[in-house]
Amino acid sequence: MPGPKDRDLAQTQAQLEAWLAPRLEAEGPVRIEGLQGPSETGFSSDTLLFDAHYRRAGREACEPLVARLKPSGFTVFQHYDVEIQYRVMDALADTPVPVPRMRWFEASAGPLGAPFYVMDRVAGRVPSDSPPMHTGGWVYDLSPEDQAALWWNGLDALAAVHRLDWRALGFQFLDHPEAGDGFLQQQLNEYDAFLDWGLDRSRYPLLERAFAYLREAAPENQPDGVCWGDARLGNQIFDGLKCVAVLDWEMVRLGNPVDDLAWWLAIDRCFYEGIGIDRLPGFPEKAATVARWEERTGREAAHLEYYEVLALFRFSAIMARVGLQMKHYGILPADHTMDRDNLASITLQRALAERGAA
Repeated sequence: MPGPKDRDLAQTQAQLEAWLAPRLEAEGPVRIEGLQGPSETGFSSDTLLFDAHYRRAGREACEPLVARLKPSGFTVFQHYDVEIQYRVMDALADTPVPVPRMRWFEASAGPLGAPFYVMDRVAGRVPSDSPPMHTGGWVYDLSPEDQAALWWNGLDALAAVHRLDWRALGFQFLDHPEAGDGFLQQQLNEYDAFLDWGLDRSRYPLLERAFAYLREAAPENQPDGVCWGDARLGNQIFDGLKCVAVLDWEMVRLGNPVDDLAWWLAIDRCFYEGIGIDRLPGFPEKAATVARWEERTGREAAHLEYYEVLALFRFSAIMARVGLQMKHYGILPADHTMDRDNLASITLQRALAERGAA
């Protein structure tokens, strides 16, 4: 994994032990065991998993924890605010949305080299992206009935996000009126800036065509709500078939929650159609998924096709940056075309053709 794989885990362990001791009110030193680096935690994050052993009030204790750090080096995103992630998840503690218990936020880069937060580690299993769950792994091995139950339980957790009152939660800090007139325009302007910052736009004509379509076809007067941002099964933890945690809020925003539903559907489409394989037999079809989301949220999935293109554009832009990151770190050769030809760009091309915008 690029960048974070070079972390000195022995040094990090010592730093974490010293940092945790006063926060855990430990009697004596904290001992960390099982420290794992980010070998499977995604290209955009620097995540550490560990068990903290310590003594307090005369008793031995052990807490499974996760630290998530602001990434450095050749990053996927231009802006990465771990404090916003912490604040959002902390505010969700008393809502129907299942999230890990947030423990501490550290704004200083001193202790670990970057700002970070620590949260409880939730026991359970995460549907796999590698290999894709449509090709293997524990979800693939479930019966079709259990695959359907998993899908519905994950979707219901997503719907719980979309029932939130962002104003009551104090999420006004997610609004950036200076960035555009309305939440959708703010997002489009953000990705316009992302293309300028992270890519040579002349190399990505597909992204340019898609972005022109999104500008021209953008619906007006959209409803608002909390958008998780990276809404997919692979960002949920399951205890059996029950969703017990919603993770990865790095793309959280305010906007039309249909944006999240479209991302949920589009990412799934990429991981079977985009790589040319059959979809899991138990996963419900799009129409049934949309109908259940509408029933669970009390919202209408208006302009879903537009938001599906937006989702595929965003995913393709992110995959382009990931491809460049992999070439930067020597994981892929410099002449590899993965940044332009991947499961997201293939699916985006088809979606544009379906709408006569190819």
